[in-house]
Amino acid sequence: MAGTMAARPDLTEEEGAMVDEPRAVIGVIGGSGLYQMPDLTDVQEVEVDTPFGPPSAPLAIGTLAGVRVAFLPRHGRHHQLHPSRVPARANFWALKAVGVRRVISVSAVGSLRDDIHPLDLVVPDQVVDRTVNRPRTFFDTAPVVHVELADPFCPEVRAALVTAAKAVANRVHDGGTYLCIEGPQFSTRAESELHRRWGMDLVGMTAMPEVRLAREAELCFGILALVTDYDVWHESAEDVSVAQVIQNLHRNVETAQEVLRAVIPSLAKEPACTCGTALQHAIATAPEAVPRETRQRLSLLLGRYLPVEPTG
Repeated sequence: MAGTMAARPDLTEEEGAMVDEPRAVIGVIGGSGLYQMPDLTDVQEVEVDTPFGPPSAPLAIGTLAGVRVAFLPRHGRHHQLHPSRVPARANFWALKAVGVRRVISVSAVGSLRDDIHPLDLVVPDQVVDRTVNRPRTFFDTAPVVHVELADPFCPEVRAALVTAAKAVANRVHDGGTYLCIEGPQFSTRAESELHRRWGMDLVGMTAMPEVRLAREAELCFGILALVTDYDVWHESAEDVSVAQVIQNLHRNVETAQEVLRAVIPSLAKEPACTCGTALQHAIATAPEAVPRETRQRLSLLLGRYLPVEPTG
């Protein structure tokens, strides 16, 4: 069953919940190799209009263990979008528009450490952005917004992911720094060695701008990183290649599905973190300087803080 819905920025969150449209509370962004969630039942395909164009694919909204989940394949259904072309702003807008409050991102990564092996799972706690060609914010014009990002991942989502991963996988790492490169090419050997000297633990191409946008959208966010390779620094291992990544991804995807089955019910409760108020003290522009059309366009994000004034 397919349907189309607008973001409905004219509605409050409570009003939106009363509209006869598909709703979800947990969002899952599938990375390379994870293009669907077979565990979802009563699935409805939903296309969401956003101010930033269409998301990577229609949302698949269904039920897992009694929890309504919205699944979105980051690279499209057929992996047709390379990392720099993923419409991340549209993706996070679409998830928020259907009611999602917490987002789990599944991501393939390379290891920059001897003790993080291919097929291990990592739940990172820090990220470094080395991308150069991607929109980094929803707010290109006024208002100017400076969200806090010292701790880039939601502590509740991270803790739940670690617990669930340890229950189903043999090797799980709690914490680590994810270095996000632009891609779509893999690193040179010199870059890989430099990243290791910087103290980075993982290298991937998709954590940014997702981390930034999740915070601006006041969504709880965490990454389940699936290690597929040793990048190109490890002398005794094969250099990273698409064939190697895909081979190990196929082996890791079932484990990722098990983690999702375990973690989603634990995240259905009301968040107690501060992710949902990230914009409360982050808007630097004086309210009178924010045009009405901007408030209207971005009211899904700004409505609580900069309401649209009635006309007439």
